[in-house]
Amino acid sequence: MSLNDTASGERVHIGFFGVRNAGKSSVVNAVTGQELAVVSDVRGTTTDPVKKAMELLPMGPVVIIDTPGIDDEGELGVKRVERARRMLASCDIAVLVVDGTRGLSEADRGLIGEFSVRQVPYLIAWNKCDDAGATRMLTELYGADPNIASHALSVSARTGKGVHELKERLAGLAAPDARPRRVVADLVEPGSTVVLVCPIDASAPKGRLIMPQQMTIRDLLDGGCVPVVCRETELAGALRALQAPPALVVTDSQVFGQVARIVPESVPLTSFSILMLRYKADLIEAVRGAAALDGLRDGDRVLISEGCTHHRQCGDIGTVKIPHWLAEHTGADLEFSFTSGVEFPCDLSGYAAVIHCGGCMLNAREMRSRQAAAAEAGVPMTNYGVAIAHMHGILRRSLAPIPAALSALDGDR
Repeated sequence: MSLNDTASGERVHIGFFGVRNAGKSSVVNAVTGQELAVVSDVRGTTTDPVKKAMELLPMGPVVIIDTPGIDDEGELGVKRVERARRMLASCDIAVLVVDGTRGLSEADRGLIGEFSVRQVPYLIAWNKCDDAGATRMLTELYGADPNIASHALSVSARTGKGVHELKERLAGLAAPDARPRRVVADLVEPGSTVVLVCPIDASAPKGRLIMPQQMTIRDLLDGGCVPVVCRETELAGALRALQAPPALVVTDSQVFGQVARIVPESVPLTSFSILMLRYKADLIEAVRGAAALDGLRDGDRVLISEGCTHHRQCGDIGTVKIPHWLAEHTGADLEFSFTSGVEFPCDLSGYAAVIHCGGCMLNAREMRSRQAAAAEAGVPMTNYGVAIAHMHGILRRSLAPIPAALSALDGDR
């Protein structure tokens, strides 16, 4: 897989924020070396967040996000500001673009406060530094507020001055962890055979595997393991063909119950959705959230959310299968709401539970942000794989390959 093939959820997300006419789009274009954003002297030219996946040296694969002015006005302006702020949930790094000739506005300082609260690493691109007034105001900022000024650097989108330094500092903030995350290979020994069950039905993308399946196969190969891929209809034969039982079976969640009946109890079993949540966010919180499903009552509202947008097929897992299983499991007459892509409610207080997909198309920060929003609202949140395993009575078995999650399940009991 080349850098250009890297999934959006695996790229570093860099958001450019600021007030109208600060030069955000000009700085974005200077950093990317492309006419990525429309530039105009008219205030509020950028009306919606603009996202572009690209390779940006020296960082590698990134998603650049150009946002509307945070000081936009009017009925539409308020909605644009809300969409701009929503982008913060997925940003690994934020760049505050300031018109250096005007200095920091109250809106700018409010954004800096949000960066700090959300623990988003940030830089301040002090734009128009080719103007003497901008240089003077930055010098004054160092004297008045050295903590904020330590994040600032002089940039001129017009001349290109400071753009290289900006990219170098962004690369420093995006430095990878010393211990990279693994999807599954850390759960088995090198050389292990792992069977992956991948249903091919109306919802399966034509000619390819879905992202969690691709990521799991690649991680197993990187870990020196042997992935064996089959459909649920060929699973029994595949297991018989192996000279020894596999070290692990990973299945698509929608056939969890069927696969659990085929795979011997002695063989560890889990799902792609469970692995993805472990990779992206907090699996233990999702395990605790699943227990709350048992307490749902008539009239309770349940949010079912997916991180991607796709054409809904007959028998769709999110809008059809999970509501059906949940109604059977609880015996309650429930109300369901559905969201997809970046649409995730800011206010979750009206929901009794949230069930989220594995989040393969979202980055880790977005998934953690959604979990944090649910926790702050006091709303239990789980995910597809955990919820389905719980409703099929196989949650303990599905967590057995992941000791930390299994210990949390036992601890909560």
